[in-house]
Amino acid sequence: MTEMIQKLTLYLQYPFVQYALIVGVLIALCSSLLGITLVLKRFSFIGDGLSHVAFGAMAIAAVFRLTNDMPLMLAITILSAILLLRSGQKAKIKGDAAVAMISVGALAVGYLLMNRFSKSSNISGDVCSTLFGSTSILTLRKSEVWLCVVLSILVLVVFILFYNKIFAVTFDEDFARATGTRANLYNLLLAVIIAVIIVLAMNLVGSLLISALVIFPALSAMRLFKSFRSVTVCAAVYSVLTAALGILVSVVADTPVGSTIVAIEIAAFVVCWAAGAIKGGVRK
Repeated sequence: MTEMIQKLTLYLQYPFVQYALIVGVLIALCSSLLGITLVLKRFSFIGDGLSHVAFGAMAIAAVFRLTNDMPLMLAITILSAILLLRSGQKAKIKGDAAVAMISVGALAVGYLLMNRFSKSSNISGDVCSTLFGSTSILTLRKSEVWLCVVLSILVLVVFILFYNKIFAVTFDEDFARATGTRANLYNLLLAVIIAVIIVLAMNLVGSLLISALVIFPALSAMRLFKSFRSVTVCAAVYSVLTAALGILVSVVADTPVGSTIVAIEIAAFVVCWAAGAIKGGVRK
């Protein structure tokens, strides 16, 4: 135990570990806040679909040899998020079918492009790292960290400023429209925020595991609390703690960052589920 603490203390002195913790905590916090809205609106699968779109956008950026693929990924993912949320409200192709179609299509096209145009000698390793976030969070440059910090702060500010409107649109969109709330505008705002979070989260857990950051904090918090505000606070604390613990464990144990975070979130969910069951039993 003492040896592990010494090893962890040593690693915490390195900038790449500090960068990973900063980015990981911010991304986890933003994901948990928006995750509650997505779960309650039954749009939780959109996170998975958009992560595949971001993977496809990354492959396109690789084809054009773009040194900074973030702008292209953001643009394509935001556009897809808007289309998916619109299809969830009114469309000839229903929301779940549209998510599945875009998700599978983007994933297939992305892998095809990487396989065909990549100059790397280790295509399988590159794809695995992108899909599961094996090491990317530990190789962040300072400019990427600052970009993540700025975007995360913007997401948090928007969520706080429009908290009441997001609450109204989340629980009863028809009633919100009836009271004069511009539901379409706030759905558009949610789509943009979700897309930004998805692109940022790819560096943390990879495109295949992003849904875990969105879903587990919300579901775990809902096992313990009933009010929207309490669930929001609990999900934020849960997400930050599990992300930080996952990153530290992965550094010490030399395990994939994304998979480690998700495994810890699963364990924490089981604990919250048991606590919720005991809490419900006591009330009865």
